[in-house]
Amino acid sequence: MFDRLIDYLESIKSRDPAPRSRMEILLYPGVWAVGFHKIAHWLFNGNMFFLARFVNHFSRMLTAIDIHPGAKIGDNLFIDHGFTVIGETAIIGNNVTIYQCVTLGGTNPTNGEGGKRHPTILDDAIIGSGAQILGPITVGERARIGASAVVTNDVPEGATMVGVKAKSTLIAAETYSQDFMPYGTPCTDMNIPPEKTLACLQEEMKKLQKQMLIFEKQTKADGATSASKKKVVNGNKTVKKQSKSK
Repeated sequence: MFDRLIDYLESIKSRDPAPRSRMEILLYPGVWAVGFHKIAHWLFNGNMFFLARFVNHFSRMLTAIDIHPGAKIGDNLFIDHGFTVIGETAIIGNNVTIYQCVTLGGTNPTNGEGGKRHPTILDDAIIGSGAQILGPITVGERARIGASAVVTNDVPEGATMVGVKAKSTLIAAETYSQDFMPYGTPCTDMNIPPEKTLACLQEEMKKLQKQMLIFEKQTKADGATSASKKKVVNGNKTVKKQSKSK
């Protein structure tokens, strides 16, 4: 048990550069919330629902993190800073990172199978601060959910989702370095391969060149048409003048 605790604290230290020691990590509200949840979940599985809720509410008052006793959580969940809500039928895999003010929320039970109404977050996913993940959807392994994103559909493995409603970024997460991505949000100093950016620019240039060629052809065609019309008009005027002079 002690070894598992050490491994857990080390996994957090690898994702958070702030703590100077494992003892400091023990003060994190996210660590306490996960610990209380293990007790509440054990009580919940034993049909001791009131006691499970009591532990849950005590944990929420102490840590400002609300994890329903029915939620299933894997190893090494790191909730950074707190103010997070995790619903009853949520399932969280191993080594998942959740930042502050995140909601794993539920929808109408008829939207999911077997009464599941909360998200499933697979291994190594990163949920940025303020993200709202709603419904019985699945967030794939190593997926990144950017800050304040609203996600209501399944997220592919390795994708980076941003925006309201969230959409995948131009460059998929698997093309980044496999290093940990804080807050699940790509920043300007991320290791984005230059060839990817250059390829995108070249593709845009090709599209613009095609549009310019079409525009030039259309302009020439319009010019030729107007010139022929002028010739016809001028020819008619000349014929009229000649007939008058006769």
